[in-house]
Parts: sequence; C-alpha cells; structure tokens
Amino acid sequence: MLTKALLDAARGHEERITALRRAIHAEPELGLDTPMTLAKVRAELADLPLDWREGPSCTGAVAVLEGARPGRTVLLRGDMDALPMQEATGLDFASTIDGRMHACGHDAHTAMLAGAARVLAERRGELPGRVLFMFQPGEEGYHGARHMLRDGLLGGGDSGEALPDAAFALHVWPNAPHGRIEGRAPAMMASADQFDITVEGAGGHASMPYDATDPVPVGAEIVLAVQTMMTRRFDAAEAAVVTVTTMQAGSAHNVIPDQVELKGTIRTLSPERRAAVRDAISRVVENVAAAHDCTGSVTFTDGFPVTMNDPRAVALARDIACQIGGEHGWHDRPAPTMGAEDFSYVLEQVPGAMLFIGAAAEGADWKGCCGLHSTRMVLDESVLPRGTAFLAGCATKFLETGWAAE
Repeated sequence: MLTKALLDAARGHEERITALRRAIHAEPELGLDTPMTLAKVRAELADLPLDWREGPSCTGAVAVLEGARPGRTVLLRGDMDALPMQEATGLDFASTIDGRMHACGHDAHTAMLAGAARVLAERRGELPGRVLFMFQPGEEGYHGARHMLRDGLLGGGDSGEALPDAAFALHVWPNAPHGRIEGRAPAMMASADQFDITVEGAGGHASMPYDATDPVPVGAEIVLAVQTMMTRRFDAAEAAVVTVTTMQAGSAHNVIPDQVELKGTIRTLSPERRAAVRDAISRVVENVAAAHDCTGSVTFTDGFPVTMNDPRAVALARDIACQIGGEHGWHDRPAPTMGAEDFSYVLEQVPGAMLFIGAAAEGADWKGCCGLHSTRMVLDESVLPRGTAFLAGCATKFLETGWAAE
C-alpha cells in the first residue's frame, strides 16, 4: 500500500526530521525575517533535486520538485516563524534566544515539510507533475503567505506560471490524540481583525468630575455594550467573537484623562459576518460616546481571512489519514476553531485544506496538555514521521488522481 510505503520511508528519516526540528526550535526567529531557519532547511535538503525560488519581500522560499512526467501541481506548506515569548519547557533543546519561543509548532511544521520533500524526492521517478514545498515566514500576524503570493513564488499574477492545482498544510495540535488528523469543510478557522477605539472627552481634576467630561466610564460602557451587542444582534449558531484586550487611560490617580484607548480583536467565519460586526461596533462606539457628550471613533486593521477548506481536499485528506492511522486516524471536527491562520490567503486562490495533527504523547491526557502559545507547550516528536507521511500522501494522491469526485 502506498501510504505504508510512505510511512516506512518517513520513519527511516525520523532522526533527520527530529534533528531539524530541534535545531530550529533552539534558534527561533520572528516575523518575516527568518534567515537562520531557512539556511537550516536548505542545508538539510541540499542533496535533493530541488529548484529554489526566493522573493524580495521576506525570507520565504519555495522548493520545486519536478516529477518524471508532466501533470498537476500540488503545494505543501510549512511555516517557520516563532513567537515573542520566554520559553519555560526545560527541554534540552529549548530556545537559546531570550524572549523567543516556538510555542505554536512551526518548527515541527517545517521539519515535517522537509521530511516530505525528502520522501517525495526519493519517489520522483513515479510522480506525475510537480510539488511545491512552501517554506513560509511571518505566519504569526505578519501575513507571510500574502507576501509570497505577491512575489509570485507560487505562480499567478505576472509570474507567467499558473497557480498550483491544490494546496495542503498541516498544523500540530497538542490538545488532540497522538497522530490523529482532524479537518472539516468549509470553514476551518476564523478571520482575525484588530480594532482600535478612541474615546475623546475633556479632562480635569478627579475631585470635580462635573467640571470635566470623563471618558473612562464611557470606555467601560462601550466594553459592556459591545459584548451585549454580540449576544443580541447576531445568531449564536454562526460563531463570532469580539474581545476587548486592552484599555488605557490616564497618568495619575487624581487626574481625569482627556481620552481612553481600547484595543481588541474580531473573529468571524464569513465575509458577510465580518463586515456586519465591524459596522455594529462602529455604531456602538459612536453612539455610546455621543450619549455622554464624548466623541468615539474606531479604526479596523485587516487580519487573516477565514480559512476555507475545499470539501474535495478534506475528502482526500480523510482517505490518506485513514490509510495511515486506520479508523481512528481521522476525526471530523464538528466546528471551526476561532483561531486564525494565514494559509487562508493561499486557500482563497487555490483549492485545498488546512489540517491538524494531534501531537499529545501516546496515552496522555491530551485535553489537559499545555496548548498552543503556552510557554510550556511541548509535543511528542514521534508524531513527526506520521505528519511527514500524511503530507507526502496528500501530494502523491492528488498528483495521481486529482479530485476523485471530478
């Protein structure tokens, strides 16, 4: 069976995959500039017949593997950047750079993608078409995928090359059973936008609030009004989350400030809901402020769009996962996660899927494991070959059969 052969091949490279993951983990890099990480990847894959592409906007790179004969093109993606956090895992290969940590598993994603490149390169003579291996920086809020698309590294635009026919990405999930692949269609993850609210009043002495126009209680009322608005204006069956995360005002205990600033995030699952929530927040801010003789304004910053999986890609992924892991190798997620992912930019233009792989230790209480973005997040590295084989399996099956339903 194809998937058994791929899993055996991936296990044969387990030491290399794990070593690359640990090397990346020990030297985490942030944002769009990840030169050390990319250098590690290129050194690990230097002996393979890959053509490399890099662009001007970031340190992202695409390695191209040409199969033995013409055919479809499939993209596999792994992200490379870390988070600005202090690691507290105590691992032997813990971060050596203060204030930086691979707390979201991108080190594992990159290592599994490199492993898939090696496994597929060994089968190059049997592959129709080609595989693009997308090593991407800047996933943690820096829009790295969008930069790589605009640079033409994936095709499209002025590149003179068509975009891939399919795209797959795999994300580790510490709070899921070891090795289980999870997915759903259409919405897999939410959009994530930011908002900045300013309430302008007129400051004064704290002992004489009647001689001032105090923006502090107005800001507090806006926080509560926004939460009430979400529960009363929008159907709970279509999830949307608005969270105010900071409120800043004042400089002394006896001074009423002139203004209050609030910041927060909006998570939605459709473009229509995304626009409607923004409009509703604007009205709340402006009118609550006006009711208290203050002025309220809000600025929105676009984040990642909704991560929309193609049902055909999910069906293909389910088939590969069950071949690798049996009846327990796949789980249909009942609902999207309200986290966000910039692979959504790729999926806006290319049919495909973002999938999760459980990275808890065998037999562990996976519900109680430290989750993503925790300073103590760890994963069971023995899952890496399975993730590698899964990526290679998705690419191989798509190149051989395309979308089976067509």
